[in-house]
Amino acid sequence: MRERHIVRTLKRMIFVAMAATILFVQEQLLTILPNVQLTVLLLVLFSSVLTFRETMTVIFVHVILDSLFMGAFYPFYMAPMFIGWSLIPIAYHTVLRRTTNDFKLAVFGLVHAFLYGWTFIPFVMIQTGIYNFWPYLIADLPFEIIMGVSSFITILWLFKPLHKMLSRELNKSDHHWRTATKKP
Repeated sequence: MRERHIVRTLKRMIFVAMAATILFVQEQLLTILPNVQLTVLLLVLFSSVLTFRETMTVIFVHVILDSLFMGAFYPFYMAPMFIGWSLIPIAYHTVLRRTTNDFKLAVFGLVHAFLYGWTFIPFVMIQTGIYNFWPYLIADLPFEIIMGVSSFITILWLFKPLHKMLSRELNKSDHHWRTATKKP
């Protein structure tokens, strides 16, 4: 029984590492398109198949990697990014009540784009002064709309099939692992 638990834990740890890698790589590949990404879809998906703690680990690793890669290991960039992405698993496990309804999740993805953008406002105001609230908000609005629409569409189209596939893979029997570890 202990061996089965170890195998299951190892399998989930590997999946968390792969999830963080996929999240980081897709975002870097899509940087040529401003705010068009699969990050919201993937975080909603990971929230639905992983525990809250595992999803938060993926987000933490993603924020650190993104900040290091972009050369902005800066608290005024990292803190709102971490807060903004953390809203997804928090909302999924509370307000959304672990729903798998793709339309509800797509609407949440649309709303989240604005919430994510707004998490940066207090940090920008501290850096640049309190009088820059409206110019920042107006300048960021088109990017929030782009992110919201891309999140809505990708969740609506891709959540169900990806959720079905990931759930099946994570819940597969560990039989082949146990068979491979038995001594003849």
